[in-house]
Amino acid sequence: MQIITLLGSARKKGNTASVLSWVEEELKSLGHDVEHIYLNNKSIGGCLGCFKCQENPDEIACVQKDDAIDIMEQMIASDAILFASPIYFWGFSAQSKALIDRGFSMVTNYQKPGHTSLLKGKRIGLLVTGEDSYEENAEGMFTTFDRLVGYYLAPKAGDLYVAGTSAPDALSEAVREKALALARSLVG
Repeated sequence: MQIITLLGSARKKGNTASVLSWVEEELKSLGHDVEHIYLNNKSIGGCLGCFKCQENPDEIACVQKDDAIDIMEQMIASDAILFASPIYFWGFSAQSKALIDRGFSMVTNYQKPGHTSLLKGKRIGLLVTGEDSYEENAEGMFTTFDRLVGYYLAPKAGDLYVAGTSAPDALSEAVREKALALARSLVG
């Protein structure tokens, strides 16, 4: 399988990146091709809400010409996608959120007859790291993700919340095992 991972952290070697590296290593050991994209190095403008993209359901018709277009094309060409983000203020990081918002250009007729998505059938997973418990911190983000996969007409292929993260070198073997399980569910 061709898998794309989208690291939405400002910290290239932080907690999210560390857990994601375990997922990517496992996917590669299982024989899959993995393309890692570090969103913080990309130019991704926010959605303009102009609706021009809705005029052509067969392509990414966004009027903005930035790195989001190439990333979305890679997402469409992949078999599976893994969003990886630290939790910031009960939601996705700005880097991840900008790309998610721009994903509007890959879906037409949401909640109407003819609802279609350029990501239809792609396996999509979520990896999130944060300090606080799930209930106090991440619950809303995972609800948003569940709605996002429905919007994309894509099956959810797994999710993982790693709570209590303080430093990458403090991540436990139990967290590593959960990361490996997430990798297997993504391709499962």
